[in-house]
Amino acid sequence: MRILLIEDDETLCQSLAFHFRQNQMELHFRHNAHDGYSEALHGKYSLIILDRMLPDMDGLQLLTELRASHILIPILLLTALGSLEDKVSGLESGADDYMVKPFAFPELLARVHTLIRRSSFAAPAGVRRFGDIEYSYQTRTISCGSKRIQLSRKEADLFELLLQSEGETILRDDIITKVWGSFTEIENGNLDNYIYFLRKRLTSVQSNTRIKTIRGIGFRLTPPQKEST
Repeated sequence: MRILLIEDDETLCQSLAFHFRQNQMELHFRHNAHDGYSEALHGKYSLIILDRMLPDMDGLQLLTELRASHILIPILLLTALGSLEDKVSGLESGADDYMVKPFAFPELLARVHTLIRRSSFAAPAGVRRFGDIEYSYQTRTISCGSKRIQLSRKEADLFELLLQSEGETILRDDIITKVWGSFTEIENGNLDNYIYFLRKRLTSVQSNTRIKTIRGIGFRLTPPQKEST
């Protein structure tokens, strides 16, 4: 299993390479955005770990460029920037997870395993239609008319679960278990943050499909003709 680390701290790179090697994982690293982007495009990796404060480019800009280049593998942001605003901007830019330095390696390893395991699941083939949108499982893209937007891995996991429910309400606890896992302690409000992200994605393609909150219970996807007034 090969991981790409884009990080300018040489000491951290060497330390993580040692620890991943102890866990039968191969870590390659690049110290700037330019080299990291090239390696991500031409190398074959299961996951990318990306620092935000790179010497030649903001990590969020690199993240955006990677997603625009159809790099669909999981990307974990590993950074000292730990405010709520930083986390939200990172996840909205296409990251699948966000972890703040300093950190414990066992937690990083657990998150890496979780992201890779989820990305290895075979996605349903083809396109799913719901209301005024089309969703491509292969590219994780929502389309409405001529507009389209690509989802991050975590956004896609949540959106696909809502699609599969075919307009039925999904309980909050069931969503958390199926998207984050039974033994994962997610932060308070994490689910609500991702619902917010998905609503923004639907708005950005000018869709009238809505994610309805069933207060205290859960969420459901609502097609335009069933939208409450």
